[in-house]
Amino acid sequence: MTDTEEIRLEPCEPGVLTPAELKTLFLFEKLTDEQLTWIAEHGCTVRVAAGNLVIREGDPAEAMFVLLSGTISLTRRVGQDDVVTTRTEQRGVYMGATNAYLRDDGVPRNYMASMRALSDSEFFMLSATDFGWLMREWFPMAIHLLEGLTLGLRNTQAAIGERQRLAALGALSAGLMHELNNPAAAASRATGALRQRVAAMRMKLGKLAAGKVAPDRLTALLELQEEVIERAAKAPALTAMQTADLEDELGDWMEERGVTAPWDVAPVFAQGNIDTECLSQIEARLASPELLDQAIHWIGYALETEQLMSDIEDATGRVSSLVLAAKRYSHLDRAAHQWIDVHPGLDSTLVMLAHKIGDVRVVKDYDRSLPQIPAHPAELNQVWTNLIDNAFQAMGGEGTLTVRTYREDERLVVSIGDTGPGMPPEIRKRVFEPFFTTKPVGEGTGLGLDISYRIVVNGHGGDLTVESQPGDTKFLVRLPISESPAA
Repeated sequence: MTDTEEIRLEPCEPGVLTPAELKTLFLFEKLTDEQLTWIAEHGCTVRVAAGNLVIREGDPAEAMFVLLSGTISLTRRVGQDDVVTTRTEQRGVYMGATNAYLRDDGVPRNYMASMRALSDSEFFMLSATDFGWLMREWFPMAIHLLEGLTLGLRNTQAAIGERQRLAALGALSAGLMHELNNPAAAASRATGALRQRVAAMRMKLGKLAAGKVAPDRLTALLELQEEVIERAAKAPALTAMQTADLEDELGDWMEERGVTAPWDVAPVFAQGNIDTECLSQIEARLASPELLDQAIHWIGYALETEQLMSDIEDATGRVSSLVLAAKRYSHLDRAAHQWIDVHPGLDSTLVMLAHKIGDVRVVKDYDRSLPQIPAHPAELNQVWTNLIDNAFQAMGGEGTLTVRTYREDERLVVSIGDTGPGMPPEIRKRVFEPFFTTKPVGEGTGLGLDISYRIVVNGHGGDLTVESQPGDTKFLVRLPISESPAA
């Protein structure tokens, strides 16, 4: 559908439907004869040929339509696509200016969807002005209730939605700050320790020089230091048990040779996977028992300095990774609608929620061959956040979270599963209703899954379903792989 497509309706014929015929429509079946006569006089029938547009989303809502015969479809515009939300041939269904009875609050009264006749169709049509008048005059009490419900629900949903976004932002910010604090504190501790080790190395170098070490021996010592550092950098990582055993061997070796404070130095060499064979080579090349003690300590300081610098590098790299994950999560530097790979968004969401993982085991089963899809990445990240956060809460801090991606025909599927207690059928069929929540008062707004559903279905033309049994609950997000053709 294009914004310039012409709406071609046959001339409206007033008085075609009699009061008795109007009474057969469920919308009017309880009205009095006098009321039915008024509606028959003020309304008219209109015919629309198959394929023609009846009303266009966004146009001023000027009329109320009641289907008499034929098949129609309702569509909503999503980006450049028209997504079919309803297809029906039920006689008596109504659409159009359904809110014409609301008092003028400055909000434009526009059609909320487009309607197209899929077959030759006939409608009973009543102007928005007449429909609004009869509702306010005939049902004043009902109008007060409906206005209160409609306007109150709109304001309540806006307020709670804003509060939920702020609460989610606060939770994510707290989690991010928590995650950033760990590497920042590690870097700070490593920097303090590094300062002490560098000072000790300067002092040890002074002692070596004061000991009148021959230049060739000092050169050999410097060469040994570089060789040991290089060897430590290339050495494979040891298990905790292997490291403990190596510390004992190194401590015994140093103690036998009179190295001062051997049990303080041994862990540094063990951390670098420097064994007694390497120490024996150092001893042989120095050929000086007097120099061995100072050489061991000096090389130990150099090793610890390298280890501390590696710790700082890892910590700052972790900070950079977290900042990048936050940037990807918010997509601050990206266009709203684009072709995306869903996996970075899932990964960044898991990083943002890492503080909630606890003892939960996270399994990622990604199909990396999946193509990019057209989407709003920031909105999809909101969906991933709601679904993953709900999964963590359902499991109570322990269990397995499985995030899986795969292809199903022409759709990409993201499955988010947990091993929580599951949902009974009476809850499962209501989880996507606005304001429905199983959480205690004050802990849930009941909008998370409703918002997620609207983002996936209305915003992306996809589908969001849930499958649940004890120990296995899966939310399945199905997204179209290609742009949907216009309706």
